[in-house]
Amino acid sequence: MTAVPSQDALNRAAAAAAQRAAADPAVSAWVGASAGTGKTTVLTNRILRLLLAGAAPERLLCLTFTKAAAAVMAIRLHRVLGRWATTDEAALGEELHRLEGQVADEKRRDAARRLFARVLDTPGGMRIQTIHSFCQSLLSRFPIEAGVPPHFDIADDNTAAELLQAALNATLAAAAADQALGAAVAEVARHVREDAFLDLLRQLLGRRGRLARMRDQAGGLEPLLNRIAAALGVDPEATEASVLASGCGPGSCDEASLRMAARGLAAGTEKEAERAGIILEWLDRPAARVEAMAAYRRAFLTKEGTVLARLVNKGTAAAYPAAETTLRDEAHRLLALQEQARAAAVRAATAALLRLGQAILVRYEQAKAARALLDYKDLILRTRALFDLPGIAPWVLYKLDGGIDHVLVDEAQDTSPDQWAVVAALAEEFFAGRSARETDRTLFAVGDVKQSIYSFQGADPDAFRRMRAHFQARAEAVDAVWRPVELMVSFRSTEAILTAVDTVFAGVEAKDGLADTGRGDPAVIEHLVSRLGQTGRVEVWPLLAPAAAEEEAPWSPPVDQRFAVSPIARLARRIARMVRRWLDEGTILESAGRPIRPGDVLVLLRRRTAFAAQMVRAFKDAGVPVAGIDRMVLPQQMAVMDLAALGRFVLLPEDDLNLATLLKSPLVGLDEDDLFQLATGRVTQPLWSALARRRGEPRFAAAHAFLADRLRRADFVTPFAFFAETLGPGGGRTRLLDRLGPDAADPIDEFLSQTLVYERSHAPSLQGFLHWLDIQATEVRREVEAGTDAVRVMTVHGAKGLEAPIVFLPDTAQVPRDTSPLLWGEGPGDAGSGSELVLWPVRRDNEESLCRGLREAAQRRGMQEYRRLLYVAMTRAEDRLYVCGWRGTREPPAGNWHALVDQAMRAGALGEELPDPTSTDPDDQDATIWRFEVEGDQVRAGASHRAPSAAAADPPWLFHPPPPEPSPSRPLAPSRPTEEEPAPRSPVGNDDGQRFRRGLLLHRLLQSLPDLPAGERAAASERFLAQPSHRLDPATRAAWTREVLAVLDDPAAAALFDAPGQAEVPIVGRVGAAAISGTIDRLVVTDEAVVILDYKTNRPPPAVEADTPPLYLRQMAAYRTAVAAIYPDRPIRCAILWTDGPNLMWLSEAALDGAITVAGPP
Repeated sequence: MTAVPSQDALNRAAAAAAQRAAADPAVSAWVGASAGTGKTTVLTNRILRLLLAGAAPERLLCLTFTKAAAAVMAIRLHRVLGRWATTDEAALGEELHRLEGQVADEKRRDAARRLFARVLDTPGGMRIQTIHSFCQSLLSRFPIEAGVPPHFDIADDNTAAELLQAALNATLAAAAADQALGAAVAEVARHVREDAFLDLLRQLLGRRGRLARMRDQAGGLEPLLNRIAAALGVDPEATEASVLASGCGPGSCDEASLRMAARGLAAGTEKEAERAGIILEWLDRPAARVEAMAAYRRAFLTKEGTVLARLVNKGTAAAYPAAETTLRDEAHRLLALQEQARAAAVRAATAALLRLGQAILVRYEQAKAARALLDYKDLILRTRALFDLPGIAPWVLYKLDGGIDHVLVDEAQDTSPDQWAVVAALAEEFFAGRSARETDRTLFAVGDVKQSIYSFQGADPDAFRRMRAHFQARAEAVDAVWRPVELMVSFRSTEAILTAVDTVFAGVEAKDGLADTGRGDPAVIEHLVSRLGQTGRVEVWPLLAPAAAEEEAPWSPPVDQRFAVSPIARLARRIARMVRRWLDEGTILESAGRPIRPGDVLVLLRRRTAFAAQMVRAFKDAGVPVAGIDRMVLPQQMAVMDLAALGRFVLLPEDDLNLATLLKSPLVGLDEDDLFQLATGRVTQPLWSALARRRGEPRFAAAHAFLADRLRRADFVTPFAFFAETLGPGGGRTRLLDRLGPDAADPIDEFLSQTLVYERSHAPSLQGFLHWLDIQATEVRREVEAGTDAVRVMTVHGAKGLEAPIVFLPDTAQVPRDTSPLLWGEGPGDAGSGSELVLWPVRRDNEESLCRGLREAAQRRGMQEYRRLLYVAMTRAEDRLYVCGWRGTREPPAGNWHALVDQAMRAGALGEELPDPTSTDPDDQDATIWRFEVEGDQVRAGASHRAPSAAAADPPWLFHPPPPEPSPSRPLAPSRPTEEEPAPRSPVGNDDGQRFRRGLLLHRLLQSLPDLPAGERAAASERFLAQPSHRLDPATRAAWTREVLAVLDDPAAAALFDAPGQAEVPIVGRVGAAAISGTIDRLVVTDEAVVILDYKTNRPPPAVEADTPPLYLRQMAAYRTAVAAIYPDRPIRCAILWTDGPNLMWLSEAALDGAITVAGPP
């Protein structure tokens, strides 16, 4: 009887088939990969199958979203190819069968084995890189065509921000002499505070790529401003004042009818009479109408800006039938006038802002060009501009090693429109019809619109959909195979998690922005489960609310300290207690069949708020290992603040507040009582003087000595040296870590790194560095490793691509609010031809209809991404998901994460309400939870029972200075002695270094000529010495040749040259405590003895051994000792061959032993 496959097996088979279809190298594919469905596996398999199909590695381009993803991809690819090269035939055949779905013959297996070497031999390696990295390499190869400086450097974020700030400062300074620019600055400054002014400009300039595209579409800045005015429906020169003046001038309204209607109102009720007076006063004072417009509108409109529901009562309407129509017409005229005035105000403010932004950008571009810098946005924009040049793109692609045949795009949903333009240019010819090349060229993109959460980096789900439709249409137009593939089988999460996800996003509101009704992406969000039969759980905890305020007496003495525990702190404490209890009780993680470990837990936050610090503190208080927060702003870290306080102290010791802060820091270590003793009774004396006066007291001696030493050093060392001394020899690092804990190590190290970054591009000024550090507000990303056995606290954005068995979502009750002052979008088709534009309405109450439409669209996009962020957060969980949160005194806003999950699960009867087992704290007001659990007895395949690595403890030697190096610290070179070699006397005076050249060249000839036949030596010597680089005249060449040949022909030395030996023998050894390193001119080794021969070219040479310079004797003695250790069974003989003569001088044992005695015993 045939067994029926299980649902788990069917799902896995469906997943394997879908992955093979996506990885087919013969087709272009657009893959929608839901969370946990094996996106990286599919991408790797696609590359492997392309290589197996014969694609050249250098013609593949794989674009990833991050450098980490590129590294992971490359490592995984090389690991597979390396395994193929070494595994046995059966295992290789099975792996290729799983990959391609067909049996691999011997030819296929041999091709697979050769791929590893082929990839390694590819010049520059395979192109698996971020799009920024690819664009950088492209611009580096074609700088002239792209209009960028050759050998440009990349400006990091800090440098770019510094240049942008300098450009802003220069622009504001130039505004005083430039009337138009000054007017723009005045208009912008009129509407915003100083801090908001800078934020506004940063937001505008942060999207300068989009701004440049709008300007180029319009044909320049002024045409763009005209287009904006047309979209707003106002004149390009209109202002709010001009519109209001026009709406209040003669003939702007039907004055006669309004006076008649006002007389009718005057005869009505008291309120009508009051309105009549306002109308008549406005009509009677034409010169003051603009100033009185606000009061005049109140006669027709409500505070909310709508027409009054009852403009006249029944009696007035009966007595004056035309009054209501007249008043209603005027009300609508005022509404239209208000819209026009708002539109004119928006136009004027936007025009001023764009003119100011343009002036800043011009100076910013000039500053980058002066330093040959490009920033990260430039890499994309300049590459796009390069491909937009007519006829350039095909030539550039051809020059890239002959072209690119296959483009693969990872995380396609996070690709910005500018990046898509680059990809489109790369693939332009793929679908241009049959080319002369026989190779099938393909495009592969994998992504998931449900996980598009990086709009702040330019990601646009609409662009994702447009590009999918664009490439599909191009492929179908030339009958190329286009294959949309959906990966729906999740290998990450249990059935409980995926069922909860499908239930939450089944609603129309919840799936808005996630589901796509276009082809290739399903409208219904559904996941298939591969981990059937494994236990999983989803819990929804009630939102924690603030405790009810206790009624207090009107006044009571402040003798009791009261603690109000916020719901944020209570929630953090509750999560920490739960994890602590799991660890104490050995709670089993059912799918892994082992106890829960700290590293299994991941706390995901929507934003970096105060809750992150509260959560980390709660885990530490509970004794749960925690990895800390994944990102931090450097100047806001306590250790960095203490170091900065030290820097400010040495710059201005008289700053008492800063010094008091420093004295209480770990760097000094005084407490409140010490500070009180110093500070009291000083009158006008600075705190530093008070400390100096009491430096003899034991309690203050160390503090004063430390600070005085820092003061002395500050003016003579760089910022890096100053702080390195403070942290190292000064013991600052140890004191900071003892007080603040090991989490302070990363900020300290990054702080020191920033001092070096600053010094590379600035004069090393301490005051300049501290100012630079403050304005940069450097953000540090800590790599929170998944393999470390500690709880991770991260944002959802930071956790993209990660997973964990247990996930907590505590930040669930708040929704995003669109507070951006700028509105980006498209104008109406009839006015702006649907072109992009940006508006600055200044205030919410100043927004007219176009602004309101753009604001609503932005809010909708924000809520769509908010829900996509929830999808990403929920799908990080493998086994357990806990949804919790806190609220304020008001009801949470509709559509928040908690409400979406809680309402969907209750409406779908997914789970049940249970007593809260964690409610042991009296602060927890709610005692029930909603739980959905799917039980199973299966253990996950490949589940690890091995504990992950704990953070290694610092070795004991880390904070101690290293011991002194052994003597000598570097080898002694006998052939390059430290003593000056004796110079020969010459009657002709200075030889301009001729003796050194003579010695080198004669040594070279004596090294080479012995290997030649005797008859060829003279000619070879002449050819060598005649080389132009030697600069020798014929007479000198002939004399030196004769000298060398005389040495070689000398009967005394001939035996040494005829015997088998080696020339220029390097030797390294130890003579006693001394290490030696030198070169023996000729070493002859026979069965009877070893001869060490050294050439000397001194003129005149010594006639007897006693006249030999001691330096030479010590050199030969050192060689003898080292060689004796190699040949202990043979006598060692030493000789010096004086070339001027020639004269072979054998050195006696007594002379060599005496040389060692003079130099000291070995």
